[in-house]
Amino acid sequence: MDVKDAIEKRRAYRCLEKVEITDDTINLLVRAAQITASCFNNQPWRFIFVKSNEKLEEMKQAMNKGNEWTYAASLIIAVISKKEFDCVIKEREYFLFDTGMAVQSMILQATELGLVAHPIAGYSPEKVKEILSIPQDFNVITLIIIGKKSDKENNGLLNENQVAVEKQRPERIPFEKIFSIDIFDEKLNQKVEHKK
Repeated sequence: MDVKDAIEKRRAYRCLEKVEITDDTINLLVRAAQITASCFNNQPWRFIFVKSNEKLEEMKQAMNKGNEWTYAASLIIAVISKKEFDCVIKEREYFLFDTGMAVQSMILQATELGLVAHPIAGYSPEKVKEILSIPQDFNVITLIIIGKKSDKENNGLLNENQVAVEKQRPERIPFEKIFSIDIFDEKLNQKVEHKK
């Protein structure tokens, strides 16, 4: 699969089914992140791969209401970092941006492998730290929920709205509202309402 295909195919599906996650799969995901660009090559990202049934079960306690669909995860990747791991140039902190690029590399690699990789914000960072013994000075930036897209319309963990969203790619903000050439355009200063 070429990069364009992986970008187009990537979807943050919620209706998942369990799939075996091999060490080879984990190594490919880590490698995709490892070779991502970063400020001064600092590589500020760190990952905890939650794979055992026992830990996956514990992670359910960290999920917000509405994220029960994550209970079908085959793997959860806790993405962590801290400001000190990366550049701070004239008060601009790069660790979140650089780690985000590494996450996108992992997501595209997962897509190429036929997996769903769905990053989420709906969790308790403090509970994640407790479950995974993460030191307090780290930021839990996101959790990536990994699984296989289910052939079912609903695996029993989705609400009605989530089932509807699974059927088609969510609306995207039109091109003309997200970029300009050579100079700032006032259209870029507008929050665009769209279906989520």
